Amino acid sequence: MIASVESVPTESAIRTILIVDDDRSVAETFSRMLKLEGFRVATALSAETGLELADTVQPDAIILDMRMPITNGLQFLRMVRSKPHLSSVPVGIVTGDYFLSEPIQHELKSLGAAIRFKPLWLEDLVALARTLIS
Repeated sequence: MIASVESVPTESAIRTILIVDDDRSVAETFSRMLKLEGFRVATALSAETGLELADTVQPDAIILDMRMPITNGLQFLRMVRSKPHLSSVPVGIVTGDYFLSEPIQHELKSLGAAIRFKPLWLEDLVALARTLIS
């Protein structure tokens, strides 16, 4: 399990985004793209590591994958919402699964998650991050 926290030394690097995705290339790409936009970024390659980082980093927003082994995005979101210090952190779910069932979509929305579908272009990722932290 790899976790890292890196930042770009700019005035706008005041907001921290936590990226949780089991696909290293996606996590690294999202991280690079957001750092270029001035965000501070923490990354986790599993939901378990993501929960640990969320506790220590206390991100301003979380962007996570829906399909991960062991603990999926919905389970992760439930755990985040159960923690008082993280319950109001904005969360964006990014998934390649275009066929999420209605009950799952409803629960994600009721837990306050924004849903976006892969592939996510640079503009879409930055817009999502900005929407989450606004």
